[in-house]
Amino acid sequence: MRTTTCSLLIIISLLQLMILGNTEETLDSIMKKLKEALCHLEPPRSTVTKSVSCTTIKAVGKLASCPPSGMIATGCSCGFACGSWNVHNENICHCLCPNIDWTLARSCDLRK
Repeated sequence: MRTTTCSLLIIISLLQLMILGNTEETLDSIMKKLKEALCHLEPPRSTVTKSVSCTTIKAVGKLASCPPSGMIATGCSCGFACGSWNVHNENICHCLCPNIDWTLARSCDLRK
């Protein structure tokens, strides 16, 4: 993000210099130069489609574990309106309130 922001600031500065140095250029020619500069600065976009596969695991008690197939816990939910939870080892949801009857783990495969 910083690289893109810095690049944009450099381009804007160069654009101001071009406008001040040559006032006879048209807006179209300036826009064309700006587009060309942006095309050379940005890395090519990937044509590979990345997808995220998620499932919800419900368990009785304070712990809910994601499947061992490399999925990680991206969120948890606890019974009895408990909003206090944490994630252990990236794949286990642990509800922290006393007397929890159920726990949900939102498990996602985020591998490329």
